[in-house]
Amino acid sequence: MTPAGYALRAYRDEDFDACAELWRRCGIAVSYNDPAADVALWQRSAEAEILVAERGRQLVGTVCVGHDGHRGWLYQVAVEPKLRHQGIGRKLVRAAEDWLLERGVPKVQLMIRPTNEGVRRFYESLGYELTPRLVMARWLKQLAGPQPVEPATLEVTITYLEMAEAPRLEPAHPPLNRRIALLRALRPTLKFYRFLYDAVGEEWTWWERRVIADEQLRAYIQDERVEVFVLYVEGQPAGFFELDGREPGVIDLAMFGLMPDFVGQGLGGWFLNAAVETAWERKPGRLTVNTCTLDHPRALPLYQKVGFTPLRRETKTIVDPRAIGILPPRATKG
Repeated sequence: MTPAGYALRAYRDEDFDACAELWRRCGIAVSYNDPAADVALWQRSAEAEILVAERGRQLVGTVCVGHDGHRGWLYQVAVEPKLRHQGIGRKLVRAAEDWLLERGVPKVQLMIRPTNEGVRRFYESLGYELTPRLVMARWLKQLAGPQPVEPATLEVTITYLEMAEAPRLEPAHPPLNRRIALLRALRPTLKFYRFLYDAVGEEWTWWERRVIADEQLRAYIQDERVEVFVLYVEGQPAGFFELDGREPGVIDLAMFGLMPDFVGQGLGGWFLNAAVETAWERKPGRLTVNTCTLDHPRALPLYQKVGFTPLRRETKTIVDPRAIGILPPRATKG
C-alpha cells in the first residue's frame, strides 16, 4: 500500500484513457509521443511494466519502468497535481526500483528536461544524482508533420554567496527629491506577486516561478516565514525583495531587483542595503543569496560590496525559456 487509501497495481487496458488524461494534466504528454503507441510498445515488451496508483476507482499516478538488459529506465512518472506531496510519487518510484531489482538490474536512469527544477529536486530527495553524460538521439521513424526541433540552450553559472554576520554598512541614501516608500506586502495576492516577479525579472530571464502551479506559489508567498517588501517611487511599484526564513537560523535573500524603468537611477545600492539591514533585524545565524550570469552584470559585485562572500559556483545548461514560450522573445531594437 502507498499512503493511506492508495494502492499500487499493474496497468490494465481499461486504464488507458485515465493514464493519457493524467499525462496531459501533468504536462508530460508531448506532441511527438502518442500515448497509445507508447503504451502498446511497453505492453509488447517482456522487459517493461506500467504501474499505476489508484484511490478507490480513481487512477492518481503512474510510472513506466523497463530495462535494456544493462540499465533500468523510468518514464511517465506522474501524480495527480492536486494530490502531490503525499508520498505517492515516492512510492511509485520505489516500486519501479523493486521491479528492476527483482530482475537483477543494478542501476536505474531517467531523463529530465533542464527547465524542470521541481522534478530534479524530487529525484534528488530520493537519492538520485546528476550523471554527466551527453544524450544523443536520432529519429528512426518519420513522423507526420514537421519534425520536432530541439530548443536552444543557455549555459548559466550560478554563484552562491553567504554573509555570516551583520555588516557595518556606510549610510546609503536614495536620490533626493524623490518620494520613496518601502512597504511589506502582507500575504500578497498571487496576481500582485506574479506582476512583481514578471516586471522585475523578464529582462533578466527569471522563469522558474512562472512555471510553478498557482496553489504551490500561493502557499509559499503567504507563508508567515516569507516576507515580500515592495519599493514605491512616486507612488509606483519600482522593485521588490523577498526574504525566505523557512530554514531555521538562515534567511535567504530569495529575490531582489528593480523594474527596468527604475534601473540606473541611483536606487540599487540603497535598496540592497535596506534588504540586508531588514534581514539582519530578524537576527539569523547567516544570510544567503545567489546570482547568475543571466542577472544584471553589476549584481555580483554589488552583493560582494555589501558583505556577501562567494561560497561556490555551479555551471549548468538549461533550455532557453524564451525558445519554449515560458518567456516572450526579446524585442528587436531598430
